[in-house]
Amino acid sequence: MSFQIEMVEDPAPCFALRYAVFVEEQGIPVDLEQDELDAVAVHLLARDGAHPIGAARVVFEDDFAKIGRLCVLAQARGTGLGAALVRHAVTVAQAQEGTTKVKLGAQVPAIRFYEKLGFRAVGPVYLDAGLDHRDMVMELT
Repeated sequence: MSFQIEMVEDPAPCFALRYAVFVEEQGIPVDLEQDELDAVAVHLLARDGAHPIGAARVVFEDDFAKIGRLCVLAQARGTGLGAALVRHAVTVAQAQEGTTKVKLGAQVPAIRFYEKLGFRAVGPVYLDAGLDHRDMVMELT
C-alpha cells in the first residue's frame, strides 16, 4: 500500500473517516466526535491514490501542539500509516514558531505505539468518550 499525507482545507473527508473509526467501529457517541477545535485545527488526510484511509488533526495552544483524532481505516492498519501520520503531525508542530512540545491523549492500548515514536506517558489514566486514555508528551528540540 502506498499513501500520501497532506494538510487539507476541507476537513469533510477527515470527518467521514473519523465517523467510520470512532463512531461506527469504537462506539463513541457521535456528539463527542466533532468539537469546536475542528474549526481551528490543522487537518491531515492520508490517501491511497484517491481513497481517504487515515486522518489526524493538530491544534496549537500556547507553546504546545496537540495531536488528536488520529484514525486509520482497518484495511490500512499495520502498514505504517499511523506512525507516518504521527510523524507528519510532529513535523507540522515543529514548523510552528514557539511550539516546544507535542501532546496527545492516547487510548491506553496504543500507549506503546506512541512511546516507540518518542512520546512519554504522563499523569493518570482517565476516561474520555468512555475509553481509557493517558496523556503523552514529546519535547521538541
